[in-house]
Amino acid sequence: MPHDTALISTIAYALVLGLVFGMIAVRLKLPALIGYLVAGMLIGPATPGFVADVALAGQLAEIGVMLLMFGVGLHFSMNDLLEVRGIAIPGAILQIAVATLMGMGVAHLWGWSIGAGIVFGLALSVASTVVLLRALEDRGVLESFNGRIAIGWLVVEDLVMVLALVLLPALSGSLGGHVAPDAGALWPTLAKTLGLVVAFLVFMLLVGRRVFPWILWQVAKTGSRELFTLCVIAAAVGIAFGATKLFGVSFALGAFFAGMVLRESELSHRAATETLPLRDAFSVLFFVSVGMLFDPMVLIHSPWHVVVTVAIIMFGKSIVALGLVLIMRYPLNTALTVSASLAQIGEFSFILVALGVSLGLLPQEGQSLILAGAIISIALNPVLFTTIEPVQNWLRKRSSLARKLERTMDPLAELPTTTEHHKLTGQVVLVGYGRVGRRLARQLAEQRIEFVVAEQNRDIVEQLRDEGIAAVAGNAADSAVLIQAHIARARFLVIATPDTFHVRKMIETARMLNPTIECIVRTHNVEEAELLRKEQVGKVLIGEEELASGMMRCVMEKMGTVQH
Repeated sequence: MPHDTALISTIAYALVLGLVFGMIAVRLKLPALIGYLVAGMLIGPATPGFVADVALAGQLAEIGVMLLMFGVGLHFSMNDLLEVRGIAIPGAILQIAVATLMGMGVAHLWGWSIGAGIVFGLALSVASTVVLLRALEDRGVLESFNGRIAIGWLVVEDLVMVLALVLLPALSGSLGGHVAPDAGALWPTLAKTLGLVVAFLVFMLLVGRRVFPWILWQVAKTGSRELFTLCVIAAAVGIAFGATKLFGVSFALGAFFAGMVLRESELSHRAATETLPLRDAFSVLFFVSVGMLFDPMVLIHSPWHVVVTVAIIMFGKSIVALGLVLIMRYPLNTALTVSASLAQIGEFSFILVALGVSLGLLPQEGQSLILAGAIISIALNPVLFTTIEPVQNWLRKRSSLARKLERTMDPLAELPTTTEHHKLTGQVVLVGYGRVGRRLARQLAEQRIEFVVAEQNRDIVEQLRDEGIAAVAGNAADSAVLIQAHIARARFLVIATPDTFHVRKMIETARMLNPTIECIVRTHNVEEAELLRKEQVGKVLIGEEELASGMMRCVMEKMGTVQH
């Protein structure tokens, strides 16, 4: 094949076969990404027939990762990241440590060196952000509290892996591998890495938050849709590339923070919409490129090693994460969501393994096992998400176990006995204390209307109680949370959280406990709003509709003034 058509043929085969096998997978009631992985195997070097350019496919996949992470950043503010730091930072670090020890343990049993065990364990410990995003988006929980925790957890994992990628060459010689030509002393290398990461974060927060939204506005003023789309894509890819070259940060992390700073612009919603088709197309290329790396012969040569690898990925580190989240006294649903989110590996694992092999730390068998584990865990991960609700219901039926898991001794799970009685009669139960919830709470307080906040973020609940505001921690979809908020004596249930996944359960529970309660629901999705209105759940408000109504009222007021 002529060299100048390698890129075209790789894209053509990847997209066409991805479409065909994606449709077949959906018809078989399987996730479409399984079809994408199969398409990658068919055009990979391990199967006969056409062989696509693996290097080119990998670079195309990197663009997909950039665009996907950029899209997440557009919906994820720095405040969202800071809100989950109390669980994401300690949880991710402890989970990485335990999963790495698991990998080192089995590597020792297989007769591998300590260096091989460290690389193998690290590769097993870090989940794929791309896979997680697809799973959260498919279930409509990307912007929920559980979704923010999962994303924040993976951001911390990415930062830890950035340090690992820099430290491995410096430690390679002492771990039994080759000494990298550019490996320097450990502490200077660590100091340099931390300094560059901090410099990048400071640059994005102090400079990027002002400069990039301003540039986006200037391009939008031209009225050209093509230039606007080009500006958004250039920002995503350009900032990600610059972050890697100048600061040593990964493409994914650079693109994520690029999206976060552009979120400061009022055009962020339009930017997310404009890049959506490209994000979807390149995410397909990512999964196809993963399939291309897989050699099915590893299933024949080392079947038990594959089983152990998959068990650590899907159950070992997930159980650890489940326990850590519960220990930190978060709800069972949050713990199950985070554990399912981590039950796969992806892009960072491939980078770590490639580095480990090049340094002589990891045997070739280790690379094959990681790829096999990635393929299998990515394919089965959507199944784990479907088991969250059944597992939660099963545990609740076992009352003794459920009581322990549902934090009955948690002081934040019920209102303090010192809460004034008048606050718990005819009050508003406000679900969610994000940007909308805070504004509502402030206005309710100004009008001297009593209210109780139900919020999943424990740090926020503690802060509210310190301010003298009645608040209870937990997911309002759980009846126990609404009972503690005294929903039976409330007048209104106001759902201010963007998590529309549990809205019906909240309203059903509220009306069962209080048939006369009036419900007000917030949503961004027009289709979801129509369904909720048909089900007569109460007053349903859409942000865009309310904005248009407010603008129309301003117009009519001005016109009335002029006519008068």
